[in-house]
Amino acid sequence: MDRAIDHAASDQGSVSLDGFRERSLNRGVNPILYWTLRALFVPFFLIYFRMQRIGREHLPRHGALILASNHRSFLDPFVIGTLVRRPVYYMAKRELFEKRWQAWLLNGLGAFPVDRGAGDEAAMDTARAILARGDCVVVFPEGTRIRSRGLASPRRGVGRLALQTGAPVAPIAVFGTDQVRRGWRIRPRKVRLRVGAPLEFPSVEQSSPAAAAAVTERVWACVSLQWAWLGGERAAEGQREQAQRPRETIPRRRRVHQRLFPAQRRIQAHDEPPAREEIRAA
Repeated sequence: MDRAIDHAASDQGSVSLDGFRERSLNRGVNPILYWTLRALFVPFFLIYFRMQRIGREHLPRHGALILASNHRSFLDPFVIGTLVRRPVYYMAKRELFEKRWQAWLLNGLGAFPVDRGAGDEAAMDTARAILARGDCVVVFPEGTRIRSRGLASPRRGVGRLALQTGAPVAPIAVFGTDQVRRGWRIRPRKVRLRVGAPLEFPSVEQSSPAAAAAVTERVWACVSLQWAWLGGERAAEGQREQAQRPRETIPRRRRVHQRLFPAQRRIQAHDEPPAREEIRAA
């Protein structure tokens, strides 16, 4: 009997998730809820958080667009939504849809559920359909909120989505949102966002894992560039360990070359993309 109840509950949960995805596809955001809250959030963010939005002119006003950003706080989707004057859609973990009122609110604001631990293909189908009709989708390549000082390694979902849809990908860095919340208290901390020029990739019907990973690395390098410009640490754990190797392991002649030619040193160490890519992303 208990197994039957659990099975029925799980079936009901899956149906509800599908319902939220269908609403995002067929009905979109709740216009009254979305534009009312946006009208309240934007001045609040600008005044209370002293929000600074850099590079908004890079974002196209029409057509499909993927907004790829680092993820530090629950506040990130809301501040990213202020970058464009049109609704944005984003994936949210399925646990946020367990409470009825919270699920209705998030879904009305553009969120649709994703089962992060199961490789949710239905969520990817929803994202592709939203992009196909010319809307914006926010993607967090890290997959979850990162509390460390630097950026985490990205997952290749954003590269796969870009190749399958042909939508341009705008690299975005969000800085300061992790300092806003302490418990239930929302503190007045400065929040900054920086947007790079959108990256365009060819559209393919079936993207290989290697191609999706390559596109993701290209996107993430540009996100990392925006993050570094805002003052964040760019190095991932592996790069940080490499940078902390004992100085004696580097030949003296190479150390002199590194001091004289820092740009060439960065290119050789693969710590950041070449200067040509930096100029294009900026």
